[in-house]
Amino acid sequence: MSTMPVGLMIESLVAVLLLVTIGYCVILNKRLKRLRADEESLRATISELITASEIAERAIIGLKATAGEADRTLGARLVSAEQLSHTLSDQIRTGNAVLDRITQITAAARTPAEAPAPQPAVQPQAAAPAAPAPSAPPSAPLRASDIRSAAMEATARLEHFRKRSAEQAA
Repeated sequence: MSTMPVGLMIESLVAVLLLVTIGYCVILNKRLKRLRADEESLRATISELITASEIAERAIIGLKATAGEADRTLGARLVSAEQLSHTLSDQIRTGNAVLDRITQITAAARTPAEAPAPQPAVQPQAAAPAAPAPSAPPSAPLRASDIRSAAMEATARLEHFRKRSAEQAA
């Protein structure tokens, strides 16, 4: 009888160890199921990230094309603005020359002359607009009031032109 209780104890101990092993297997099985579920969600997340990166790459290509087009357009506008600036500066120089000539004419008209004042010969420049022809025949002397009114009109036009070019430059 002494052999039986020892054998029974060993078999009971083995049975208890088997129950503990089965319990641990159940716990491991639950953890494996959670891991597999996490793996599926991780795959879905990776798939979404790949799709988002492809969309971002296409957007970057579109932005590069837009930036290139904007650069070309801006370059063309800058060249056009520079040409306009040169044209305006040439016109301002010409206008100043015309104003100087008109000032000389009015100064000559204001000085009292005993003899009829000779008309100054105006040589038109290549870029300068032609001076308006007087309404009187060339042999008739110009009146001082006509010269003054022409000078005032030219001065007003020059000021208007300067303001307009300053506004365009701003």
